[in-house]
Amino acid sequence: MTMKNEMKVFSGNANPVLARDICSYLQIPLSEVEVRRFSDGEIFVEIGENVRGRDIFVIQPTCSPVNDHLMELVIMVDALRRASARRITAVLPYYGYARQDRKVAPRTPITAKVVAEMLMVVGVRRVLAMDLHAGQIQGFFNIPVDHLYAAPVLLEYISEKFKQDNEVIMVSPDAGGVERTRAFAKRLKSGLAIIDKRRERANESHAMHVIGNVEGKTAILLDDMVDTAGTLCSSADVLLQAGAKEVYACCTHPVLSGPAIERIEKSVIKKLVVTNTIPLQPAALACQKIHVLSVSDLLGEAIQRIHSEDSVSSLFV
Repeated sequence: MTMKNEMKVFSGNANPVLARDICSYLQIPLSEVEVRRFSDGEIFVEIGENVRGRDIFVIQPTCSPVNDHLMELVIMVDALRRASARRITAVLPYYGYARQDRKVAPRTPITAKVVAEMLMVVGVRRVLAMDLHAGQIQGFFNIPVDHLYAAPVLLEYISEKFKQDNEVIMVSPDAGGVERTRAFAKRLKSGLAIIDKRRERANESHAMHVIGNVEGKTAILLDDMVDTAGTLCSSADVLLQAGAKEVYACCTHPVLSGPAIERIEKSVIKKLVVTNTIPLQPAALACQKIHVLSVSDLLGEAIQRIHSEDSVSSLFV
């Protein structure tokens, strides 16, 4: 491989541990970059090594504090572009602002599109994302988007954990997640149930009743993210009331903001299984009900295939 085709991986401050794990899989060092703040809070970036003609991957989930991490990403990309990088791929294990993917009321923004425009304008030429909140976000970009799923990692855990349990049923906490949950149920050869809920306002919902038979079964709630955990915990209560034997939960992105940890601790959920797309806060790490799985190998394999121009489609499961 010539120097001009060399791959380099950079990370902002959002999830450096995940970036190092990905580099460990790729068997390359994490490249040097200085990301710091001026006294007024403005972000300063300086690339610490030569990137001219190189294939660059910037690993930066735009998680909390979302605005800081998003600005870090766009400023890093600008610095890399001005340093003559050949191609810049934004690796977004978690895509912030994704929940506003369409106009749901008059005079409201489509922030998922705004973020896509920002990334393209600043110089991103490819995006690698995982479990986007809405699949149509891929269409907001006019550049290639590789959309990975954490399903292989979660399915492996569920299959091993419940291999002796023939009464497992996958449960979608809302109508929007049915397609995802059905795919899991098909692979696990299990049943499918849906929680019917009504949402009054953002971050607040009230679970109503269960569509499907969960009586005497181990119910596994599946969602792409858990934010304040209100939906998750109320859904777990409804499942027990409907006769479920016990309730577990799985998600890709552990946003876990506000009262989430307290709610999970007090809930009837036996275990919440998450991935490391977002770094957990100390309170979440201390919570005995939360179990973390790594997606570093999956992301690392995708990065390697993108760099070598091999097919990534076999990872889209």
